[in-house]
Amino acid sequence: MLVPTVFSRNQDRLIEGQITDAFMTEVLRAADQRRLLSHEHFTVDSTLLEVWACHKSGRPKDDPSPSSTGGTKHPALNVRWEKRSHANHQSVFVPEARIARKSNGRASILGLLGSVLMDNRHGLIVATDVRAPGDDAERDAAVTMLRTLPPRQRRCTLGADMGYDSAALVAGARACGVTPHVAQNIHARKSMSAIDNRTTRHAGYAMSQVKRKLVEEAFGWGKIFGGLRKLHHQGRANVRWLFACTNAAYNLFRMRTLLRVGVAT
Repeated sequence: MLVPTVFSRNQDRLIEGQITDAFMTEVLRAADQRRLLSHEHFTVDSTLLEVWACHKSGRPKDDPSPSSTGGTKHPALNVRWEKRSHANHQSVFVPEARIARKSNGRASILGLLGSVLMDNRHGLIVATDVRAPGDDAERDAAVTMLRTLPPRQRRCTLGADMGYDSAALVAGARACGVTPHVAQNIHARKSMSAIDNRTTRHAGYAMSQVKRKLVEEAFGWGKIFGGLRKLHHQGRANVRWLFACTNAAYNLFRMRTLLRVGVAT
């Protein structure tokens, strides 16, 4: 029987040994043998992962010992009127985390950005990435994951929502031999969309926009069943390991469903 304390002590060894990468590779190999992967059409998307820390864990970088009106163990900090920024504050427990929110009007949380690259045929995750949130973090993660794909003779496509509609993402995808099927950000006021009619006129573009919504099932499964709604791991390396392992487990769950209904051949 596996003792939890033994697993916790060996967690660093599992991360250093890249066990999760090997696990994901074997799962994808099994899926490919059953023709569940297309290797031509992909989707990229990201989600905000709330870390196990609060806003009060942010400390000034030049003075990590803040004033306290309470005890030394649980300081009662008053940060209501304190102006904070990523340039001069960072979390004591998760230094890579940033204060972010999913959209306007939503509460801000201290979190990391988890990104996935999904195969469009049956919604299987083929690559993952975890990094600090930022203005270009989503787009940089997308290009990084595209570079991990094996070389291909045929050009493939990449679907994404309008948050990825930028010249840098389009140029990076095309440099990887990928045609970007990014949703046009028609609400942008500062600049025009990086995708024009030469891309949107094809039927494959509309298909990519339909298929890209499958990625939300992976995010939902990971946050409900995979423990990603509120992270219990500290440090980006541990979160990256957990995020990749959870998505590999989601692939197994989805493959079981596909095999049960007779999709695989």
